[in-house]
Amino acid sequence: MNFVEELTWRGMIHTIMPGTEEQINKEQTSAYVGIDPTADSLHIGHLVSVMMLKHFQACGHKPIVLVGGATGMIGDPSGKSAERNLLDEVSLRHNQECLKNQLSRFLDFDPALENAAEMVNNYDWMKEFSFLDFIRDVGKHITVNYMMAKDSVKKRISGEGSEGMSFTEFTYQLVQGYDFLYLNKEKNCKLQMGGSDQWGNITTGTEMIRRMGGGDAFALTCPLITKADGGKFGKTESGNVWLDPEKTTPYQFLQFWLNTSDADAEKYIKIFTMLTKDEVETLVKQQEEAAHLRPLQKKLAEEVTVMVHGREAYDTAIEASQILFGNATTEALRKIDERTLLSVFEGVPQFTVSAADIANGVDIADLLAEQSQVFPSKGELRRTIKGGGLSINKEKVQEADLTIDASFLLNEKYILVQKGKKNYSLLIAE
Repeated sequence: MNFVEELTWRGMIHTIMPGTEEQINKEQTSAYVGIDPTADSLHIGHLVSVMMLKHFQACGHKPIVLVGGATGMIGDPSGKSAERNLLDEVSLRHNQECLKNQLSRFLDFDPALENAAEMVNNYDWMKEFSFLDFIRDVGKHITVNYMMAKDSVKKRISGEGSEGMSFTEFTYQLVQGYDFLYLNKEKNCKLQMGGSDQWGNITTGTEMIRRMGGGDAFALTCPLITKADGGKFGKTESGNVWLDPEKTTPYQFLQFWLNTSDADAEKYIKIFTMLTKDEVETLVKQQEEAAHLRPLQKKLAEEVTVMVHGREAYDTAIEASQILFGNATTEALRKIDERTLLSVFEGVPQFTVSAADIANGVDIADLLAEQSQVFPSKGELRRTIKGGGLSINKEKVQEADLTIDASFLLNEKYILVQKGKKNYSLLIAE
């Protein structure tokens, strides 16, 4: 595959330095992307650059992930209006290991491969650098005029209401530029990739390599992902959509992709999956013919969730989403873990009931009309049961004198009550 052609049809190229495509087509090339290690998980905002590396490796080239242990201690001014919190080395190392585990779902780190992915941390070569050595050996090669001309610097210095920019952040582009120089010399890395907001920092690196007698150096950036409605991609009401299942459950992760608009789904399926051009075009046609069936969203959600969490987690998340639409079984409900269960029923009425009473066995009318307010009266409860409108844990209730005991508890704590098709309540036994 031709890497640049592949990224072009996917809409993943914003700016490309002249000569980049020729270099990639000429020989196996190493390229790197920098990832900020300020958290112990990637979020979906990182996925664009990760997918660039995935395509790069699929085209036979060598991807390098640079964890910014040193730059993470400074803070990148690009696209930011404030400085970030700085991390200690122990936290950085922990985060690095967590990120590598997640990246291994996208990239092949097997050292037996000729183009095995590699992870490096710029803290390893920056930690021994003294300030005097850095300004003597590196700083003198890049003028302040050159640094001031960068958009990321100009915006922060001249922005209204801005508190300006610290010297620490001002020097960020020098440190990132040195990373490229180091990798160019030590690992023959000839290409740096990233988001379009990184163009200034990346070209500082190519300029440094040119001025300091390094080898060939090239740059390629992808567009910053936006939503069709102008909202910020990857953000929900509860914050970032994380790849770590402890931070964002596979169910919530799946729902994020299922809930994308038609316009966004058509764009995202090219960027976030490995589907071929023909496969994507077929799905787009199906969407045009039957948009209500949402084939684009369903395939997008499946591909990304399986890639990040695996097939089993995807299947469980699908089962969980079916619970809301009335066609899941009690068995499926019992298989769902507590965090997913609470994710599915976030926002439905919840009632705390006595765990001791349930352990001893409690009459359904007492439980639903007195201990909780699922029903306003026992009479209405009985009428609902008679009409076949009440289910406990997805099973129809036939008897008005049913005893609810510990065998009804999901995850040893919850009971799902359903009136009619879509009226749910969650009992929590405490």
